[in-house]
Amino acid sequence: MAKTNVDMLNGPLGRKILWFAIPIALSSIFQQLFNLTDIAVVGQFAGDKALAAVGANTFVINLLINLFVGISVGANVVVANSIGERSYRSVTRSVHTSVMVSFFSGIFLSLVGVLFAHPILSAISTPADILDDAVLYLQIYFVGMPFAMVYNFIAAILRGKGDTKRPLYVLMVAGAVNVVLNLVLVAGFGLGVSGVAIATVIANAISGVTLFYFLLHEVGPFKLEFWKLRITPFFLSRIMRVGLPSGLRGVVFSFSNVCLQSAINSLGSLTVAASAAALNYEFVVYYWLSSFSQACVTFVGQNYGAKNMDRCRRTVRWTLLLGCASTIVLSALCCVFAYPLLSVFTSNTEIIEIASIRMYVVVGLLFINVFLDVFSGALSGMGKSLAPALTCMAGVCGFRILWVIFVFPRYKSFTSLMVVYPISWVLTISVIMGIYFYHVRRSKF
Repeated sequence: MAKTNVDMLNGPLGRKILWFAIPIALSSIFQQLFNLTDIAVVGQFAGDKALAAVGANTFVINLLINLFVGISVGANVVVANSIGERSYRSVTRSVHTSVMVSFFSGIFLSLVGVLFAHPILSAISTPADILDDAVLYLQIYFVGMPFAMVYNFIAAILRGKGDTKRPLYVLMVAGAVNVVLNLVLVAGFGLGVSGVAIATVIANAISGVTLFYFLLHEVGPFKLEFWKLRITPFFLSRIMRVGLPSGLRGVVFSFSNVCLQSAINSLGSLTVAASAAALNYEFVVYYWLSSFSQACVTFVGQNYGAKNMDRCRRTVRWTLLLGCASTIVLSALCCVFAYPLLSVFTSNTEIIEIASIRMYVVVGLLFINVFLDVFSGALSGMGKSLAPALTCMAGVCGFRILWVIFVFPRYKSFTSLMVVYPISWVLTISVIMGIYFYHVRRSKF
């Protein structure tokens, strides 16, 4: 078997976790760059309504794809466990099963996005003056879903063996292409929201096809061979056992955010545009902290497979320390420079004022989420993803939905919607921590 890029089973952990997490964070940030440049370009060259049309799709897109992105976490964990167990035949079968799942996932999502864009966006009260553009953007965007799913699953496979650099390099190239195409199609040809959607589809195609090519030319058990492509029921069940709860958690998270987006939509297109602008920086900070959670999943996954529980516990401590410290710094920078950062998307001072509320209340407190994500990631690496998923569904998602139903109608403002985020995180963290320590104590090795 080819040597992994990061040896997770031996040696000091701190530096290895950091160098493993940074490429994941940068990869996610470059992936977010696709949407960020979409919003920035339409905001500057196609107007505030086009900005709102693209921004109104953010939570809808997450709702539709998060189930399958969560399942890709299952592929990561199964591969990592198999490496820790030194079961290379299991690695091979997991790889080929995961790739097949990515194909079917992408096709399914394309059909759903294209056929049901209008009823979905209508159901969440998308303002009538931006509905047609929002539907057009969503339909074109989802044409590229097969490529996006292939990228996500293969990136998860590569993370399972410690390779986080090649997915980053691929997204750097795809992100650069996306930026150039946005400017050409929107500023040059005046295509508006359809132009930014087409640019995103092309960028997704580049990233998905390139990683697929890399896997075809891998060595050892990670090498993809067409004649081996099939879904092996045993490994599919292992992937689903870990990935499905994570995916369902993501879906319910996104559903709660869609409920929040519906409430935001009721405040008018200026508030929709403001939320969309601030959300890009929120995603950047979240993807940074989430990279430490993903590092925790993979490091714990390999060491749990190797039956080294002490190293699993030390992984959790290191990811909490590194994740919290770096997220606090990043959030503080976003808050200090909120106005110039938001002016990248629009020159409308009213939109910037509203957007700054989300920057201060949500982005400024995102470090709290490190605890939630790291402990959940550790449990996923141990194959115990159901309990934290259910806890997050109830504690975070359920609370947000109840807030929209009962609190927002009485205090109908953007601020009253934003404060639900940190409150829901705090309520859930203590339960997740209790679940983690319970499973650690019950471990038999």
